[in-house]
Amino acid sequence: MIAAIVFWFFAVVAVASGAAVFIVNSMARASYALAISFIAVGAIIVQLDLDYIGVITILMMVMEMAIMAVFMVMYMGMNPALMPMDMTHNKRRSAIIAVVVFLVLAAGALFIPWPGRTGSPAGDLIASLGEALMGSKMLVMLTISPALFATIVASLVLANPRGRYDRLGDNLARRGSDGRAAPEDPIRGGLGR
Repeated sequence: MIAAIVFWFFAVVAVASGAAVFIVNSMARASYALAISFIAVGAIIVQLDLDYIGVITILMMVMEMAIMAVFMVMYMGMNPALMPMDMTHNKRRSAIIAVVVFLVLAAGALFIPWPGRTGSPAGDLIASLGEALMGSKMLVMLTISPALFATIVASLVLANPRGRYDRLGDNLARRGSDGRAAPEDPIRGGLGR
């Protein structure tokens, strides 16, 4: 009973937050809604005893949305969460395509003859699943991971080129006539400066 309640809770969260992607009026809110939807899907996968795939789904989607938010701030030059926009285009045709695709997938899930299990499961399911998923690509993933981390750091540096050292120089204790920190911005503008 508890397992069913948890499943339906995450299912409702996944569908509601997935729908919110097309309802909210900013790219940042849509990104957060999509991240919540994928986290709920990952939680459902974990509940189905597929811990590895569920945790990987959650980690990948959270990192993807975090990177997307960093790039939005970096390239859009403002806070995208505060800028209203319409997240859908060609609404009528999109709705028709979405309904048709849903019906086709639902019919396939309900009416195709699913194959029966053959063979027996491996002794260590997580190890065999990891080998099947990653196998020959482990070196590639070990190379990509630091490259992705470097990309995130570089994006943050580019998104905020004016840090405290740029504004205040080496003398962070410099004070103005009012006793507060007295920055000398090399680039004018922003916050009334």
